[in-house]
Amino acid sequence: MRLRNNPKAYDIMNENTDFVVIEPEKFKNKWKEIFGNDNPIYIEIGMGKGDFIYENARCNPNINFIGIEKYPSVLAAAINKINMQETKITNLRLMRYDAILLGDVFNENEVDKIYLNFSDPWPKNRHEKRRLTSSKFLDVYHKILVNDGVIEFKTDNRGLFEYSLVSLNQYPLDLETVNLDLHHSPENETNIMTEYERKFCKKGPIYKLVARYRENG
Repeated sequence: MRLRNNPKAYDIMNENTDFVVIEPEKFKNKWKEIFGNDNPIYIEIGMGKGDFIYENARCNPNINFIGIEKYPSVLAAAINKINMQETKITNLRLMRYDAILLGDVFNENEVDKIYLNFSDPWPKNRHEKRRLTSSKFLDVYHKILVNDGVIEFKTDNRGLFEYSLVSLNQYPLDLETVNLDLHHSPENETNIMTEYERKFCKKGPIYKLVARYRENG
């Protein structure tokens, strides 16, 4: 998700260091110190305006959530939106970072779950390596996830969903969920929607998969 450039984006980040991590590399292998507990760490890559990650953190106080966004203006929009919420939560942190470099931010076995919601499909073949479910990124996820770590993926793009199924199958992952129409399934009862999802779900089915690494795989 991209927004018009916000020249105050970095100022907004620096004004909210109570939940925005400015230099995340300093906290590699120290994230549980940041949260002050030993709870599991779930991250969302490409969090957009933060609806999904905020609601998950609010509903699951015993899990630590980290929202990651590459684009400063999008992150600034998420910060502003979270600041407008009545409920202030302590188990959520945000940061601006490129997902391909997350090995510089998280140690091996430091993350329990990764959410990928409505990622850019990059449909042209020459852009395959930019897809967040390409082997280039899956290699990074494999290193930072715990041995039985989970990848949860949602999209409205059938081509990206099919590509992701094939891509994930190249790794020691077991598919726990493959849902071809999330919003018309029992699983929708516990589904937390992103802003994009609310806007576009009426135009077609939402696809979802959940994959778990085999221990010591």
